[in-house]
Amino acid sequence: MIRTDIRRPASRRLALPAITMAAVAVLSACGSSDNATTAGSSTSASGDSEVETIGTAHGEYGTYLTADDGRAVYLWMADKSGASSCSGACASVWPPVLTDGTPKASQSADAADLGTLTRSDGKTQVTYQGHPLYYFASDTKAGQTAGQGSDGFGAKWWLLNPAGAAITSADGGVSPAGGSNGY
Repeated sequence: MIRTDIRRPASRRLALPAITMAAVAVLSACGSSDNATTAGSSTSASGDSEVETIGTAHGEYGTYLTADDGRAVYLWMADKSGASSCSGACASVWPPVLTDGTPKASQSADAADLGTLTRSDGKTQVTYQGHPLYYFASDTKAGQTAGQGSDGFGAKWWLLNPAGAAITSADGGVSPAGGSNGY
C-alpha cells in the first residue's frame, strides 16, 4: 500500500511558495519594458521614441516651436543642408528631438514643414523646414528657453518661429537670412 498522506516538514512547506513568489517578482521586473518618457516624446529628450508632435508656445521671444510637453526646441547654426552635426557630448547637452514615425503638428506649427532625417546612430530626428530640432538639457519644462542664443559647441542655438526662421532677438526678430544657414 502506498501512503499518500505523507507530510513535509513545515520549513519545506513554506520555502516553496516563498521561492515561487520571489521568482515571479524577478521575472516580472525583468519582463518590464516601460520606456515611457515625458509627454510627446517621440524619442523624447531621454532618447525613447514615439510619434512626436511639434506645437508652439508664446513667451519673451515671441511665438516659438515646442515638443515633448511644450518644451522649447532649437536649431543649431552649425547644421548644414538638412543634416545633424550634433552628436556625442553635443547631443548630451542638446538632445535631438526624436520620433518613431511621421511627426505631427499642432497649434500654429505647420505639418507641411515637418520632416525627418536619419542620424548617424540610426535614430530618426524631427526637422522643421529642413532644420534638425533639438532640446536644451537645462530646459526641463514648458516655458523655459535657457538655451536661446547659446554658442555652445561652436555655433549659435536659436528658437524657431512657426515660419521656420531662427528667432535671434528678444522681441521675436529673425535673422536676416531667415535662419536658413545652408538650408
